[in-house]
Amino acid sequence: MAPKAKSVNIKPTAKAFKDKSKPTDVRLSNIQAAKAVSDAIRTSLGPRGMDKMIQAGNGEVSITNDGATILKQMNVLHPAAKMLVELSRAQDVAAGDGTTSVVVIAGALLEACEKLLQKGLHPTAISDSFQRCSNKAVEILKQMSTPIELDDRETLIKSASTSLNSKVVSQQSSLLAPIAVDAVLKVTDPGKETSVDLKNIKVISSLGGTVEDTELVDGLVFTCRSAGSNAPKRIEKAKIGLIQFCISAPKTDMDHNVIVSDYAAMDRVLKEERSYILNIVKQIKKSGCNVLLVQKSILRDAVSDLAQHFLDKIKCLVVKDVEREDIEFVCKTLHCRPIASLDHFTAENLSSADLVEEVASGTNKFVKITGIQNMGRTVSIICRGSNKLVLEEAARSLHDALCVVRCLVKLRAQIVGGGAPEIEMALQLAALAQTVEGVDAYCFRAFADALEVIPSTLAENAGLNPIATVTELRNRHAQGEKNAGINVRKGAITDIFAENVVQPLLVSISSITLATETIRSILKIDDIVNTFS
Repeated sequence: MAPKAKSVNIKPTAKAFKDKSKPTDVRLSNIQAAKAVSDAIRTSLGPRGMDKMIQAGNGEVSITNDGATILKQMNVLHPAAKMLVELSRAQDVAAGDGTTSVVVIAGALLEACEKLLQKGLHPTAISDSFQRCSNKAVEILKQMSTPIELDDRETLIKSASTSLNSKVVSQQSSLLAPIAVDAVLKVTDPGKETSVDLKNIKVISSLGGTVEDTELVDGLVFTCRSAGSNAPKRIEKAKIGLIQFCISAPKTDMDHNVIVSDYAAMDRVLKEERSYILNIVKQIKKSGCNVLLVQKSILRDAVSDLAQHFLDKIKCLVVKDVEREDIEFVCKTLHCRPIASLDHFTAENLSSADLVEEVASGTNKFVKITGIQNMGRTVSIICRGSNKLVLEEAARSLHDALCVVRCLVKLRAQIVGGGAPEIEMALQLAALAQTVEGVDAYCFRAFADALEVIPSTLAENAGLNPIATVTELRNRHAQGEKNAGINVRKGAITDIFAENVVQPLLVSISSITLATETIRSILKIDDIVNTFS
């Protein structure tokens, strides 16, 4: 009889990878989520792009086609999709324009990655290859660009107009573009052109009138009206004082109170109050100040009724409730220091201006200070609009135009628009793909094809046939017409440079580099670990 076989308990060895398909699934999930974000704002690209109506949780509605604004308001849950929202924000900070294009390019590159991954290429190989493509693309853009000079105002206005042409306020681009150019050039320090601080340009939104009424004020504007009914509303040769103390009776601390038991004590309190305020007003008059700016106070009235009565008598115009965050801008403009105590309220600490007046603007009244002596490098823009939606979009569009001019000041080169740079990059990278070997050949080809999404989307949004338009555009560029681009107004391919459709080189460079960086980050992710408790 055959001996029984012994049953041996063999422990299964732990496998290194229990689920080999998981990294692929995670990568695919990330790509699909990010592509969904890209597709959501793709229709708002270009001058003929559609606008989005965004309804916030509190019921507020805004209409815009600015990529950064749309994505900021969107409630995105997927972590990879959030990376595209961050990408749009990064482009907004770096260049201020091209926020829609950068997300559309990223979406197309992710689609290219998906196809390459299906062919069995390793994500790290694709990532490294895309970085080389990006560097080459930036070189091509620099070759295509044309240098500009800061004193060439017309060229700067053309770039600002191109930025505004894709916005809701495109009809007013001829008015807003010169305002943006003049504002940025005014705040640019000679010798420090590379660092333009847009905080030195104060954009004030005022409801009423139309966008055409938007104006540039070479001075200081306060959004509140002057205090006091009998105070003067117009003062020439003004002496301006900015104070950070209150002209009202001192109060006890919050947890203390004063109990007055008889009328004599009450009279004494009122008498002291009156003499305290009178002393401050006398000091103001002695210094020769006739315009008083008072910082907003939280604990007590900045200017009491009694103080206002005395200030009216000495013919002093008072602007109270100047916001704490505006103090720095006011000091920079007036070239003065805020006065924190009455002892320092002297004639040396006052600043001078030719005219201070209260002006009506739409439904509001403003206090406008012009002709300031030794004025700092700041400027104010009063932005107007017939309703809240138009006003908000006008302010956003103006900010984009300011950013475009800032880009030209930082990097003094411009490039044509209308999909011309993208097609030129696609052609040159495709030609390069023929000369390289291995994985790079596939990746360069895929990167080149992905860049064609911009001209294709521009044509699609303008109601043209995207395939026919892109094919013709590619053909024209192959014949050496580097400035040939899609003219959405004429619905044809023309010399875009002659049509004045130009944009800063910095916008195009940052959109390519930032999009590639984000794609590389998404490609490298192979697992999502949740740390929810």
